[in-house]
Amino acid sequence: MLEHGGRLLRAVHQYGIAREQWLDLSTGIAPWPFAVPSIPLEAWARLPENEDGLEQAARAYYGVDGLLAVAGSQAAIQALPRLRPQGRVGVLSPCYAEHPHAWRQAGHSLVELGEAQVDDALDSLDVLLLVNPNNPTGLRVPRERLLGWHARLARRGGWLVVDEAFMDNSPDHGIVDCTGQPGLIVLRSFGKFFGLAGVRLGFVMAEPGVLSSLAEALGPWCVSGPTRVLGQACLRDGAAQQVQRTRCAQASRRLATLLAHAGLPASGGCDLFQYVRSERAAHLHDFLARRAILVRLFEAPQAVRLGLPASDADEQRLRQALADYQKETA
Repeated sequence: MLEHGGRLLRAVHQYGIAREQWLDLSTGIAPWPFAVPSIPLEAWARLPENEDGLEQAARAYYGVDGLLAVAGSQAAIQALPRLRPQGRVGVLSPCYAEHPHAWRQAGHSLVELGEAQVDDALDSLDVLLLVNPNNPTGLRVPRERLLGWHARLARRGGWLVVDEAFMDNSPDHGIVDCTGQPGLIVLRSFGKFFGLAGVRLGFVMAEPGVLSSLAEALGPWCVSGPTRVLGQACLRDGAAQQVQRTRCAQASRRLATLLAHAGLPASGGCDLFQYVRSERAAHLHDFLARRAILVRLFEAPQAVRLGLPASDADEQRLRQALADYQKETA
């Protein structure tokens, strides 16, 4: 299993600090979950059915005609590489590690690329894969450039696969509206923006043939009945979505300012996290963990990613810990 954020129980055991004392900033999940609606008994008692309102709500929310609901975007990440013959796959790096892992497991040949290298490499690729905004750096590739890459790939039957797991905070920058075209596949995560990662819900937008093949690969009843009820309610709650976008943006700006004042200016980020590259990343991670603050550590390149503190008290706790870190490393 690959390394991920949110491994709070492991930190509890490693550092011997009770779970309730921890401030977990190790994921890019919004720390303000949407309200959970009342779930009717029928949703638990009956097998789930498609087109019960979830797909309609998702089509309206994303502004698309074709999509497939999946049990978290992770389900699609693992299945997509098996829907086409083995080939050469370019990965915009660094990248969410599950993507290259899945394509390698399916026998494809991978090449890691920086954004500036893509144009020269594109004609040798069968698939180009990227996360936008990037995880973990938060950097974003402009929409026009993505569509240009897609056009070049599609002419040869290639795919552009874009994971927009963190795009709900800034949907105007996404390319989900173009996904009816051949060779363009966009993944969206429900849990991050809506703060409900535990429900395991995601969506894939692509041309009908790809969606049909993916549905066949994943099998029936992919998304549970209770999740389908909850998903509909959240996707239709436009007022709560606007509140979420505003408070995420404000909290992310405050976090970037806090880090800069602590001598750790962000190297990147988005409205759900900030990313700091540092040769002392492992030391910073351990320093904070010993104070029951969990952040996400990356080794290549050496960096930490910090999610959004949920309250003024959480921000102050992080601010004090970083001030202590400054003093120790001065």
